[in-house]
Amino acid sequence: MVPIRQDAWSKDEDILLAEVVLRHIREASTQLAAFEEVGKTLSRTPAACGFRWNSLIRKQYEAAIALAKKQRKEQKKHQPVQKSEAKEGGSSLELLNDAINLLLQTKARFAESNEREQALKESLEENLQLKQHLHELEKEYMIVQEDYQSLLGIMEKARKMVVFQEEDQGSLRFQMDANGNLEKVKK
Repeated sequence: MVPIRQDAWSKDEDILLAEVVLRHIREASTQLAAFEEVGKTLSRTPAACGFRWNSLIRKQYEAAIALAKKQRKEQKKHQPVQKSEAKEGGSSLELLNDAINLLLQTKARFAESNEREQALKESLEENLQLKQHLHELEKEYMIVQEDYQSLLGIMEKARKMVVFQEEDQGSLRFQMDANGNLEKVKK
């Protein structure tokens, strides 16, 4: 039975996938064999590993792939014909320098990735704060809107009372009730 996974790939799983595929390239093995090996280790299907490699990881490791192919080519050169140790030492030193450069590039790429992740976290936090502030402003706006409507109601009542006052000139007076509303009171 083939295990089925639905969760996302972690950075460690991506690194493992890259390391195993690169090792298989160096050893003149197939990528399919690498996908099967990684699939067993991570409880994922070889197809999932292949898809992850081809859709995302391979682009990040182009320099490493070129280095692995170069190492495979160097190994093939040295296998059939035994050369002097001085020449082997020189090519080994060159491969070691290439490997160091590759590791430095990978380290820089991961530092860059961590910086992007931190910036994303900060943006999400800022977004949350802005949403909270917007919610507070919306509440304040609703309160102001309600107060404005109340003021318009009071002004309308006062206008109507003035019209009645002109009609009844001296028989009415106005006073505020406990709720702050104007009411007519006969003298």
